[in-house]
Amino acid sequence: MSDRLRPFPPDELTGVKRELYDAIAGGRRAQGPQHFALTRADGSLRGPFNAFLLAPELGGVLQSVGSAIRYSGALSDRAREIAILLVSAHWDSAFEREAHEAVGAAAGLTESELATLRGGDSSAFDGDEAVVAAVTIQLLNGDLDDAVWAEASVALGTEVIFELTTLVGYYATLALQLRVFRVE
Repeated sequence: MSDRLRPFPPDELTGVKRELYDAIAGGRRAQGPQHFALTRADGSLRGPFNAFLLAPELGGVLQSVGSAIRYSGALSDRAREIAILLVSAHWDSAFEREAHEAVGAAAGLTESELATLRGGDSSAFDGDEAVVAAVTIQLLNGDLDDAVWAEASVALGTEVIFELTTLVGYYATLALQLRVFRVE
């Protein structure tokens, strides 16, 4: 439970807040294998999703962006989770780490690779995954230098670089929100 934001049980929600809750709790994140708990015992949403209900119009847009990143992007599941976990390490975001280590393990990341990512290190990866990690680390510092741009634009393509910039910005936003609202 967060110190600054109370949970919103579904039986208390009406209108657009209830619609957003239903879109999250009944959407793609809730379908298929559950690698982390999306809701608490009372049915309220965990992590950033509970905070989305504070401003449901904005929360709905954020939910849609997150869903597009997770389910419609060009990155492989492993590459996407490498990038998310590097963002989580950079921001020291416990919820993102918990959730995405579970998703990453299901995508094939080993415990050794997960431990490396916890330290913000990308040395465990090679090939395109190493390029994804290098791009992510540089984006976390605000830009891509010409050498990483040149390598990434050939190895990944500009569309994937765009996807990575969106992913890093989205998960950095969530990490900041989680920190400000003291969400565990």
